[in-house]
Amino acid sequence: MASAPDLGDAHPVTTRFPAEMRQWRSTRRLSQLELAVRAGTTQRHVSFIEQGRSRPGRDMVLRLAESMELTLRERNELLLAAGFAPAFPESSLDDEALRPVRRALDTILEGHLPYPAMVVRPHGILVAANRAFDVFHEGVDPALITTLTSVATAADVTLAELHLEAFLPADESTADVLRRRLA
Repeated sequence: MASAPDLGDAHPVTTRFPAEMRQWRSTRRLSQLELAVRAGTTQRHVSFIEQGRSRPGRDMVLRLAESMELTLRERNELLLAAGFAPAFPESSLDDEALRPVRRALDTILEGHLPYPAMVVRPHGILVAANRAFDVFHEGVDPALITTLTSVATAADVTLAELHLEAFLPADESTADVLRRRLA
């Protein structure tokens, strides 16, 4: 009598996706019913997907990922786990297609002077900063308020992960120091 093939080895995509779905749903603290309502499907279908009893199509994977508010990078990863190609490109900031965005960010950084501003990627990776940051290296202990801006309509992983962090003085003495040092 021949033994049944190990589907985990033969079909790693179909076994990886249900576990990742469960993990993301759990991380987002959503019940199957809450996720189903958000994604426009049934709780039973979500349950079957998580058990590996049903393999969702590409559109359903995207709806589930969006319903769990996953980042574009995470949505691509979930698509890959389901056996589909990524939906969102990831470009280099030096890419010609992103030149208008880079120019806009540079304009904002320069326009925010004399106050510091920077563009960062995930994990605090600095992409660009205006020259007000040189002040911090001169022993100034500024009192600052921080604002964060993101590219809300980004369809590119790189743009979706960028944040512009702009700082404003929290008191007049900080404002004076920044204005004098950059004058």
